[in-house]
Amino acid sequence: MSAERRPGHVDVLDIGLPQGSPLRPVLCFPHPPRSCDLNQVFAPSCWAVITENGVYSSTKSINTINTKYKEKNDLESNEYDPFKNRKLEHPNSDVRSFANLLKSSLGSGILAMPAAFKNSGTIVGIFGTIILGYICTHCVFLLVKTSQEVSRVTKVPSLGYAETVEAVFKTGPTPLRRYSKFSSQYHSNILEESKELHHFAWIFIDWAMAFTILGACAVYVILLVQSVKQVVDHFAVDNTLTVNMYCAMFLVPLLTFTQIKNLKNLAPASGFANLLLFATFLICLYYICMDFPDLTTLPKSVNIGQLPLFIGTVIFAMEGIGVVLPVENTMEKPEHFLGCPGVLNITMTVVVLLYTIMGFLGYVKYGDDSQGSITLNLPTAEVPALMAKVFIILAIFFTYTLQFYVPMEIVWRNTKQHVGQKYHDLAQRVMRAVFTILTVIAAATLPRLEQVIGLEGAFFYAFLGLIAPSILDLMFHWERGLGKFDWILIKDIILIVFGSFVLVSGVTQSIREIIRTS
Repeated sequence: MSAERRPGHVDVLDIGLPQGSPLRPVLCFPHPPRSCDLNQVFAPSCWAVITENGVYSSTKSINTINTKYKEKNDLESNEYDPFKNRKLEHPNSDVRSFANLLKSSLGSGILAMPAAFKNSGTIVGIFGTIILGYICTHCVFLLVKTSQEVSRVTKVPSLGYAETVEAVFKTGPTPLRRYSKFSSQYHSNILEESKELHHFAWIFIDWAMAFTILGACAVYVILLVQSVKQVVDHFAVDNTLTVNMYCAMFLVPLLTFTQIKNLKNLAPASGFANLLLFATFLICLYYICMDFPDLTTLPKSVNIGQLPLFIGTVIFAMEGIGVVLPVENTMEKPEHFLGCPGVLNITMTVVVLLYTIMGFLGYVKYGDDSQGSITLNLPTAEVPALMAKVFIILAIFFTYTLQFYVPMEIVWRNTKQHVGQKYHDLAQRVMRAVFTILTVIAAATLPRLEQVIGLEGAFFYAFLGLIAPSILDLMFHWERGLGKFDWILIKDIILIVFGSFVLVSGVTQSIREIIRTS
């Protein structure tokens, strides 16, 4: 039978990015490599969706979009059900989708939660994590709901993140429709038109995702260096190696592994990294629950000026705005993703509970000494702790090389038209080397892990995870009705203001901390 691939079909590969980074990237292929069953390896919080011929689907132009809808009530959208028009060869059940989303939300980000609680206190940390979890979940809901509704209007089975943005521009407020073709820059006729707002919008969405992941790569280098330094210092107390020296030493293996351009060759590292992370998590729980200290010794709250660091770290660890649409798009019954209870709500309830427990217990155990990853607090002299440090070193190294694949696809797709065909291979090698070196330089320049995590969370995830979904929801409903008393308008404005506050205050406070401790 001819296997006709239609919009909405994706097979997913977990590339092992520990949650928080957001993003943990997920690579989705219409034609998965034969060497592995990608449906068996799904995972992490991701920004990346790679499809046929290396196209980054969340920024791919949707030329077939139908923007001719009735101005009132979108009557023809009632005649089209995007769920029934999704032709998936391997759709996922509700249980499997729950497992995929849960797995994508649990990674090394959870190991940073004690450091987040250090900037909030016990009580504020508990309630703050719950509240932020609710806000993040609602913003994910807004993105998915808007994507589903605009799919009905445009008669497209499923949409990625930036495809949703493009569709909302095309079918949103009338004055903005002329800016809708920001993600169609690959077509010559659009290239000539891409000098207005739509060009800026496309650049921001596409490159924000790329730099978000590259920022996570820098975070991984910092964790690698700090973990290796602890192990080396334990066995060679009198060594004189500095952080910059460790960064230089890691540059060689990173440059080697990031030159691998065939994802099929990297796939086996995904499952191995996940196993190591799981083992590390169990070891950390063992140490946290051993010799538990008195709860009354720690503050219930801290200086309000530290809260932006708490918020940025929690958002970095928890936000998975990029993975939800690939999960929803591959469901057998996508209507079960939202709603109550719904796959999204059940998953995020479990995630928030686990993050709260880890943050609270880890902070109670290590107090103000809590570091950017709780593995750095474990006693290196003890065998289980040493194993955890070695595990996290290997897991993060493989995660870096897997995650690095994603932004390179974005950068290459946007630059290859400026390079002659015969120089493509050389240009890709140079590009990969340059960005690898840049992430290592960033790690050497900003060696405090928890500060970089807070900065990354506040800057990138505040926009992509909080502000953008609220803006999209507002734009889509602007001419379709904002609800009784304009409650949609009020609610979305509150979310946009909150997201802007997180972005500005989080970045400002993170930079201040970096300067203070440098």
